[in-house]
Amino acid sequence: MAKFPHSNEDDTTRSGDTGGKDDPIVTCEFQDGTLRVYEDSVHIDRSSRSKFADKEIPMARIAGVTYSKRLVISYIQIQQSGVDTDGEGLLSTPVDENTLHFGRGKRACAKRAAGAIRSRIDSTSAR
Repeated sequence: MAKFPHSNEDDTTRSGDTGGKDDPIVTCEFQDGTLRVYEDSVHIDRSSRSKFADKEIPMARIAGVTYSKRLVISYIQIQQSGVDTDGEGLLSTPVDENTLHFGRGKRACAKRAAGAIRSRIDSTSAR
């Protein structure tokens, strides 16, 4: 049976190499990958079925974060300096390298991750 990005089935994700970093502040396993928030960066480790690659984004390159709670599939999108992000439509969510999707059960974790990212980019811009 095929798994689709917006299904309610559990997602199997690869664990990413954090390069010897401290433990993440927040880790959320979503449908299309795992989001790890560290003091100085954000890591997106994609599931094996994703068309996007794993990536690390330094906090200094993050311009903002969007947490969107939708009826069925919600998403968190990281706005990265120099990277175009996809927009949402009336019945669709963005699909790009900096967006992760989740169902209702993952909303609390996504909200914590968005808050952690916002507080770090606020403290980075205050320097």
